[in-house]
Order: sequence, then C-alpha cells, then structure tokens
Amino acid sequence: MYDVIVVGSGPTGLILSGELRLHGVHVLVLDKEAEPTRQSRAQGLHVRSIEVMAQRGLLERFLGLGQQIAVGGFFAGLAKAWPERLDTAHSYVLAIPQQVTERLLTEHATEVGTEIRRGCEVVGLSQDEDGVTVELADGEELRARYVVGCDGGRSAVRKLLGVACPGEPSRVETLLGEMELTVAQEELTAVMTEVRKTQLRFGAMPLGDGVFRVIVPAEGVAEDRSTAPTLDEFKEQLRAIAGTDFGAHSPRWLSRFGDATRQAERYRVDRVFLAGDAAHIHPPTGGQGLNLGIQDAFNLGWKLAAAVAGWAPEGLLDSYHAERHPVATDVLDNTRAQIQLMSTEPGAQAVRRLLAELVEFDDVNRYLIEKITAISVRYDFGEGDERLGRRMRDLELKQGRLYERMHEGRGLLLDQTGRLSVEGWADRVDHVVEVCEELDVPAVLLRPDGHVSWIGEDQRELLAHLPTWFGAATG
Repeated sequence: MYDVIVVGSGPTGLILSGELRLHGVHVLVLDKEAEPTRQSRAQGLHVRSIEVMAQRGLLERFLGLGQQIAVGGFFAGLAKAWPERLDTAHSYVLAIPQQVTERLLTEHATEVGTEIRRGCEVVGLSQDEDGVTVELADGEELRARYVVGCDGGRSAVRKLLGVACPGEPSRVETLLGEMELTVAQEELTAVMTEVRKTQLRFGAMPLGDGVFRVIVPAEGVAEDRSTAPTLDEFKEQLRAIAGTDFGAHSPRWLSRFGDATRQAERYRVDRVFLAGDAAHIHPPTGGQGLNLGIQDAFNLGWKLAAAVAGWAPEGLLDSYHAERHPVATDVLDNTRAQIQLMSTEPGAQAVRRLLAELVEFDDVNRYLIEKITAISVRYDFGEGDERLGRRMRDLELKQGRLYERMHEGRGLLLDQTGRLSVEGWADRVDHVVEVCEELDVPAVLLRPDGHVSWIGEDQRELLAHLPTWFGAATG
C-alpha cells in the first residue's frame, strides 16, 4: 500500500509529491498521458510561487532558465508600472514556460524518490476507513492511505467523488497556440499596437526562431473545447480581428480556452483531496492558474505528511479546505472582474477607464499586484497581530536568509530572545536563535509553508500554541 497516490503530474501534483517525499512519505504519481505535454499554456511564476521554490531550495534552477521581469499590466492588462517596495525579497515575475517548469519539477520529484507512472488512467475510486482503492483503465487496482486529485479541470477524481463544481459556463472563447509567422516584425508590432487598443485578448509574443505564441478571440464558444482548433480556423480569426493572418504556418500546438468559472464545493472527502484545477476552474487572466495550484499543494503537502506520520492534530487536514477554498474564491472573483474589464462593450470600457485612473494611486496598484501575486493571502488564525496567518517574507539573517533554513519542510521558530524552547517538538520544528534587523517582534513561529502561526516571547504561550499545528509533544 502506498501512503499517498497523486493523480496528475502537472505542477500541482509534482510540487505535492516533492513536499511529501521531504517527510519520507511513500508517494505514487499517476498520469493518464503517456508523455509530458508539449504545450506551455502558463508562462510564468508569480511572487508567492517564486517564494515557494526558494523555501525548498529549488529557485536557482528556475532562475537559470527563466527571465526576471518587473512590469505592470498583470491586472486586466491595465498599463501601470510594477509597484515599488512590495513585501517580498523576490519582487518580480519569473517568465518561464510551463513545459520547462514541469520538467524541472519532475526532475526534483524524481531526485527525492517519487515514483511516476504514465499512461495510467484512473477510472474507479472507492474508500473505506483504512484507505482508498484506485482502479486503472487496464483493470489494475492500487491501494493508498490517501489520494489527491491534481488531474485538471476535467478531473476524473472529482467526478468519481461526486463533488459538485458549480459556477458559470464559458461565455467567450479564446484561441491560443504556438506557430511560425512570416510577417516582418515592424508590421506585426504596428498591427498589434492598433488592435490591442480594443482587443486585449489579442497578441503575438516572439519565442525565437520565427516562432510566436499567438492569442486571438474565437468567433464563438465551441461545443467541445477539448477539440483543438485547426490552423485554418486560427488564421480566419486573425484576419477577422487584425485584418491579416501574419503568414501563420507550421503550428507547434493549438488550443482553445473559455472563461468558465467553477469551484468544487469540497476540497476533501474523507481520505481523498482535490487540488489545482481539479478544485477550481477560471480564465487565465492575470496568469494565476498554475500558481494557485502550486500554492494549494504547498498548503496540503506538510499536513498530509503529518497525518501519515501520525502526529497531525485534530482538524489539520480539514484546515486545507478552510484555508484554500476562500483563496480560490477570491481568484475566481478577480478573474471574473478582469474578463469584464477586457470586454469591448461600452459599459465595460467605461469601468475600465475609471479603474485605469484609480491604479495611478500607488496603494491601488500595489493592492491589485499583491492580489495577483498572492502575497496578500492571509489565512484566518483568529484575532491578533495582522501578520498572523500571512506568510513571512525571506528575511535577511546575520547568517544567510530565512528561506535557506526552511528547505527541509519543517516548522521554524525564529527566536530573537534566546530564551525560548521547542523541546518536545524538535523533530518537527527547527529553533533558530538569531537577531534579525528586519523583524520587529521577539519571536515568530512559522508553519512548514512559511505562514506565521504565533508571535510573542512567553514560553508558556508558545507551549500552549505548538500543539495547534504540530500535534502533541514527544518524549
């Protein structure tokens, strides 16, 4: 029997498997596709996902293959400069194709001992008090203590669980693909500049060697969006929107996406969980989808590992839904808003002009960017200091940086008093005694995902709080 079976080998499933393996959990990743996808629908990592990579010592391999950019326009394409003084040591977006992200995460998952099996389609799911039985299309049955569905918007796990995913169907559709263009760059730039005055769902980004990532509004909504558009359909829409097809030819891949917005009612059904697009479906505006899934996995991984190890306190697994469901609800709302702001309808354009005025205020611009990049997320840990429930940025310590101390996925007590102790929890919580000029409180207790769970200097208060997230003391 496996400890955990993860269904889906996209970024969400790979991050989750890596988190579980940090704690010695026996993990199997299943994916119905025989080979990794060649498509790179997502094109970058936002600040919080960059921080996730830094917290686990993975960031350098990503920086080597991506491009750091700090430009505005991430909220509905509103042209405003990247805000200054964001609450992060990583104030940029990392432009990196999803295909590369998945390759790097696969390498990491394999390095730490994850078993990945491709060409394995899940067609059945049943659970009892001891575990979950997963049935594959070839008739094989597998057992695990827990299962996590990270298998995308059309999640088989979600459907087999019977979890409702209410919301709205697609009202508009967009074509996306990578192809070669023969038009001169000067003409392409001139046409794009003119068309994007009204059509914000249009663009062509050079990828090198004459290949471009092209996006254009579709004529309508296809009955079956799983069927890729043809090159002729793509060229027809380019001519309709831009007046030219730019000499498009030799497509690498073509796809379509809509603006359907749906969310699973429950992220947990007993021993089975949902994460990433299996739990929430929304338009890609703002580039939040891949990042939201990575952050789901980062929240769930250490909690599931605690349950496998036997020290998870009561309610820890339920806190996954309690914390992540509201975050996705907020993302769904802001993507709905962005789609409206990108409409060519007069009313929507009037609202867009008004918001364009508002983002000239630095506080408004910062608020929207913090929302898109997920660094404003605060879990509800009750009343107290406003930093409770928020993630701690990567502080500079006298010896190295904070995130360098979190590579093992354990809790961390950053103690400036030198008087505190985590005796009884030392197998789950690291104790770092060090004065930090950037920290204006005596001590902070961080969960393995970097969120602040306690602030103070009283040992008795600390001892009363540790069991909330780290279970009973040992010894």
